[in-house]
Amino acid sequence: MKKWSLFVLLGAAMLLVGVLVLRTGGEGAAQARTGATPSAAEAEEAARVRAEIQNDPVAPTFAPKGYDVTLVMFTDYQCPYCRKVHPVLEELKRTDPKVRIVYRDWPIFGAPSVEAARAAIASTYQGKHAAFNDALMAMPGKVSSTGIRAAAGKAGVDWARLQADLKKHDDEIGEALGRTSKYAAMIGLSGTPALLVGPYLIPGAIDIAGLRQAVELARKDPAGTAAQ
Repeated sequence: MKKWSLFVLLGAAMLLVGVLVLRTGGEGAAQARTGATPSAAEAEEAARVRAEIQNDPVAPTFAPKGYDVTLVMFTDYQCPYCRKVHPVLEELKRTDPKVRIVYRDWPIFGAPSVEAARAAIASTYQGKHAAFNDALMAMPGKVSSTGIRAAAGKAGVDWARLQADLKKHDDEIGEALGRTSKYAAMIGLSGTPALLVGPYLIPGAIDIAGLRQAVELARKDPAGTAAQ
């Protein structure tokens, strides 16, 4: 997906209640376009759906103590823009200790993407997701079974344990991928990457300055009222 600067307030079941345009890189001041104001019931449903996206029992999660903003990353290991956003997220983790990151694997580029996503999720059962995620994002070229195993070795993943966990947790991993696909459709995503920062959606890649701006917006306006 190409780079966007749109921040869309998440509604429920394709309900888009507002758009906030943040211009970075010297392109001008922030601008806002007002959408239809949601009813109390719609706002409550939007919050419920957002909470489900942000809190999945299987999705790998980085949760520092005392976090006050949750960022959800919809990602595919074969997506070149996801690979570009990865170091941006890592920089944010290093410089903002109050951002929680949820990795929603959305493997849309075929069987190798599915294989990598399942392996990445399974690595959480041995506490190796962070290192394995780094290694998978650094893979050159297209994803392959050989490349996945090489990345696992680089990350210190116990390969035999990984295979056992893939088998043991096959259903729950598959269900987690299914939930992510469902939510991506509800939001109206057409590709990866996509980042949900608090109540705001970034449908595409973003640089560190823009991401920090989004985090600050979510921190100051956790209900997304600025876009209504």
